[in-house]
Amino acid sequence: MSTETARLVLNGATMGTRWALTLHPEPGFDPAPLRAACQAEVDRIDAQMSTWKPQSDLMRFNAAPLGVWQDLPPELMEVLQEALFIGRESGGAFEIAMGDAVRAWGFGPVPADETAIRAAMAKPRRPSFEVLDLDPAQGRARKHAEMSLDLCGIAKGYGVDRLIAAARAAGIEGALAAIDGELRAIGRPPRDRDGNDRGWAVALERPDFGHRAIHAMFELNDIAIATSGDYRHWVRVGDRHLAHTMDPSRGAPLIGGPASVTVLAESCMRADALASACMVLGESRGRALAARFGAELICLTGADRNAPPPKAS
Repeated sequence: MSTETARLVLNGATMGTRWALTLHPEPGFDPAPLRAACQAEVDRIDAQMSTWKPQSDLMRFNAAPLGVWQDLPPELMEVLQEALFIGRESGGAFEIAMGDAVRAWGFGPVPADETAIRAAMAKPRRPSFEVLDLDPAQGRARKHAEMSLDLCGIAKGYGVDRLIAAARAAGIEGALAAIDGELRAIGRPPRDRDGNDRGWAVALERPDFGHRAIHAMFELNDIAIATSGDYRHWVRVGDRHLAHTMDPSRGAPLIGGPASVTVLAESCMRADALASACMVLGESRGRALAARFGAELICLTGADRNAPPPKAS
């Protein structure tokens, strides 16, 4: 006999996209408080970590003078701690001090600028984990070099973790949270009509440009998954398409990386950061990095595409 309950999907706007929380609540469940709690979580993250909002805590820190301690909210501190940890462990492949390059190439709130591109590529760079001091006990940070922090490679994953935290606080034991290509599952959905006890069904996209097609399906249970790729956010320069993933060694978009990297890890914040790092490292070194964290990596290449990038008009 089926034990299915009604499927409920809560969603809202955040970080230039949408969040979603899928669950199967008991009859009589009032979704309004949970939806409000989820929206409050992602709104707080966006207010703290957005590079599109000049008054965000992150942008305030970017503008702060060198060597002066700045108070930071606990959520931003938590993300910075993880970002510096992944940066160090990846040998600098994951680097959050790339905001100037992201902006210069037109992946931020302003169009691409050739002068800014040349400056970003010529800029000497030290890893952020060498020039950024964090004092979690006092809730403060300071920098010892000019830097423009950008958390686009980790903040959405953290947002997914906070959606799960909101669900758990509401007594939900089984849910699937998502923001773009970052997802995390807890528990399991109810048994299907055939009595099968399966995980949450999630599709991995084929890395095609401008087309939506499934490459593989997963059933998730108490795990997070995040994908970074070159096929959704990119710019064209001559006959080459350049993805939004930045190569810290060049101060420019990554060239010759995988088509997509998917990481399964315990938290979505970690899966998100590792996926970005493994795009830069490539499959072999990326797999070694993921293994050190007990994470699983799935790497797709250009050979896995069915559709090439659109031709320049």
